[in-house]
Amino acid sequence: MKYLLIIILSLLYTASAAAAADLYNTDTTPITTAKMATEYMNSVGTITQSAWWPNVKPAAYVENIRKNITHPLNIYEGAGTDFCSYAAFSYLILHDNPLGYAQFMVAVYVNGNAVLGKVEFNPSIEVRKAAGMLRFKGRLDICPADQLWFLSLADEFKGYLNLYDRNYHPGGESNLWASTNYAKFNRMIKRLLNYTIEAKGSDIVRPVIPDIYGYLSERLKTGIVVLFVNNTFLYKKNRTLLILGLPTHYIILQDISIADNLITITYWDYGCKTRRQMTPNFLSRILFGISHCTIKKKL
Repeated sequence: MKYLLIIILSLLYTASAAAAADLYNTDTTPITTAKMATEYMNSVGTITQSAWWPNVKPAAYVENIRKNITHPLNIYEGAGTDFCSYAAFSYLILHDNPLGYAQFMVAVYVNGNAVLGKVEFNPSIEVRKAAGMLRFKGRLDICPADQLWFLSLADEFKGYLNLYDRNYHPGGESNLWASTNYAKFNRMIKRLLNYTIEAKGSDIVRPVIPDIYGYLSERLKTGIVVLFVNNTFLYKKNRTLLILGLPTHYIILQDISIADNLITITYWDYGCKTRRQMTPNFLSRILFGISHCTIKKKL
């Protein structure tokens, strides 16, 4: 019954996803650089153990932040987690506002709460205790800043997938508590980064785009393109067996080309770049959402 209700709610959200793409379009997204963020971290220097985050050691925390600033493509969601949407969001903020990211991370560690964009974060006690303690998640185990960051994002932003699992509990990073539907993902970007977003698609109904290659290649020229895909079939060896699937993953499109009716895409996810080749029809069948993110210009 729970999953039947989730499907019904997702259909309701499909109708509102396009309208939601026009919200929060009033400010200009700050553009900062990795150099600015590094200089800020240098000015901060060392920080003392936070009373708010008892299991996050300050030296490892600062080192993790610095590595994200200098090597943003390495950020990793963790093995067996549902943090993929937050990792995709991390790519965006580290790409266009690393200074804002660094300032937020220092403030939330020192004060227990902080403001980013239009949102004031007040992480729950359960989240503050869990950060730094996630285990058996691959490289995420030794990245306390990433744990704090992903957990805080999941704690703050809620969609219909989180209705039955709103409060963090051990293991929540791997189930519906951490899940992100498409409308929630776009809302998170607009509230925290205030991009202008052209969003096509939904959690269930694929966008109808006759020339998928032309559409994606044109948007890559003017902004960042996030794809909401069925990850199971993206990695499936026998692509002819695709019959039914739902979107499960967010990836950042880096490059796209076409030759002999085969599309080659280069994309970022899982902390690295990957290249895949497929037919236009297959790409259309695994693709449920396209978010074209552009920085707002000052009037």
